[in-house]
Amino acid sequence: MRLSGRGMLVTGGGGGLGRAMAEGFAREGAAVAVTDVNLDAARAVARGVEERGGRALALLMDVTSEEQVERGVADAARSLGRLDVAVSNAGVQHIAPITEFALSDWRRVLSIHLDGGFLLTRAAMRHWQAAGKGGLLLYMGSVHSVEASPLKSAYVAAKHGLLGLARAAAKEGAKIGVRTNVICPGFVRTPLVDKQIPEQAKTLGISEEEVVKRVMLGGTVDGEFTTLEDIAQLAIDLAAFPSAALTGQLMVASHGWHMH
Repeated sequence: MRLSGRGMLVTGGGGGLGRAMAEGFAREGAAVAVTDVNLDAARAVARGVEERGGRALALLMDVTSEEQVERGVADAARSLGRLDVAVSNAGVQHIAPITEFALSDWRRVLSIHLDGGFLLTRAAMRHWQAAGKGGLLLYMGSVHSVEASPLKSAYVAAKHGLLGLARAAAKEGAKIGVRTNVICPGFVRTPLVDKQIPEQAKTLGISEEEVVKRVMLGGTVDGEFTTLEDIAQLAIDLAAFPSAALTGQLMVASHGWHMH
């Protein structure tokens, strides 16, 4: 129970990586605020945590809404009794060549990742500053925080941007005890990734099998997907790390696709 007594908030917690992290935190003894734009999905995760003996709270949060993020952080801290870790995980993907990328799609991807990351960072730092104690901000980056792939210009730009945000927050937040780190998975078999397989196959003119083997896993050392459990464990390890020796860092979990 490495996180016993801690209070955690996860955006995009209704499924995929967000759900895995929320459930992992709860298994380690933390109380978790599961936030999502889909309140029913957040409630399902929170209910599952409580059925297994954990403590969880479901909150509606559109991370692009300033009001919802501010209220969600305040509600989580009040309901859980404390807020120690805030995880900026909500994200979307859009596959298209730059020459065919609609500005509306570009803005949507950047808004959810970057505006959402900024709003959570600001709300959490304001809370910790007022409370007179620090906390940890975890950002869900990607191998695309440090590398590029074709057809994903907005996603790559957003994930690079999150790394910059995390490092700026690490420097500004140090005086109030705020730490930041960025988790950078390779391809994890989530609904977000599953949706990309037929999209990339169509755009690249190759089979779905080739997309998986060549595009997604071709750069790994063993041809394996990173798992939800891998990322949940890394998030737990970072949340449990006892000092600011790790701050402003990126942790790449990609089966060797990127070696930083």
